Amino acid sequence: MHAIIPPYLLARLADAEAPHLAVAAEAARATLATPRVYHRVPANLDFSVEGDALVFEGSPDPDRVISDAQNRETLPGVRVRGEGDPATGDASVDEAFDGLGETFAFFWDAFDRASIDGVGGTLAATVHYGDRYDNAFWNGERMVFGDGDGEVFRGFTGSLSVIAHELGHGVIEHGGGLTYQGQSGALNESVADVFGALTEQRARRQPVTEASWLIGAGIFTDAVQGTALRSMKAPGTAYDDDVLGRDPQPAHIRDYVETTQDNGGVHINSGIPNKAFHLVASALGGYAWERAGRIWYLTVTRGALPRTADFETFAAATAATAAAEYGEDSEEVAAVRTAWGAVGVSIGGTRP
Repeated sequence: MHAIIPPYLLARLADAEAPHLAVAAEAARATLATPRVYHRVPANLDFSVEGDALVFEGSPDPDRVISDAQNRETLPGVRVRGEGDPATGDASVDEAFDGLGETFAFFWDAFDRASIDGVGGTLAATVHYGDRYDNAFWNGERMVFGDGDGEVFRGFTGSLSVIAHELGHGVIEHGGGLTYQGQSGALNESVADVFGALTEQRARRQPVTEASWLIGAGIFTDAVQGTALRSMKAPGTAYDDDVLGRDPQPAHIRDYVETTQDNGGVHINSGIPNKAFHLVASALGGYAWERAGRIWYLTVTRGALPRTADFETFAAATAATAAAEYGEDSEEVAAVRTAWGAVGVSIGGTRP
């Protein structure tokens, strides 16, 4: 299940004994206990193509539908806003609506991709899920947002990187998928982080040097000692809190965390490919989605990547994509190879 808050963070919060975190601890326990049904998207789609590409007349418009779960755990909830409807005045509804629109615009403008499925499918979301639910997730059909407990986590609709990250899981699944376990699962999380960061950067028109490279900035309350859930620029530095602990993400393969929790550490070890992507983007400069982002996007959507790809397999695939797009002797290929080497991941049997 693709959710933005890792289970190890919720587990730490659930065990908190401080009186001022009683509500947050109870909310974390309830969040962990709430089952989420995942609806797998089909890998094969039937649609008309011209050559290898879909053909659209002009720019497609998003088809957004926002529903309200009314603090229940039943999906989809009551429809409250769709395309052409005015703002509702409910911050969660309107932030989700705008965030879906920004994500749609990013994938279309950057990669000529129409919606998550690539064929202009509806973008659906449900807000106000559960009672003080401490998470946001993609269930294979829609985005689902909790309101947070108010003590540690705010509502999740205010972070564009969170929204685009979760929708990014849908893009990955439609592109062929990456098994949500171990290194392939960490790559799944990392690529979703890439899409989350790039969507936010495009919305703000930020070049590489001006971007924060934070995922989930703003979802913590002021009581937490931290800035975000993850830092792609500096994995392991996003938070250091008395209750939540210290950000456990490694930035190099030598610090890879072997664990049976969190599907084999998918939210932890994603720091390694996250750092690699940041290094590629930094080396190429400009807007990260134009070259670095394109390489990563094509790698996961061309259908050639094994679902069980490990870091070395993915690294080699990104280098091959860069070579196909820009030439074997290009600066893009050099940037990709150097970046993976810097985080200790070999390409084609060549150890860094």
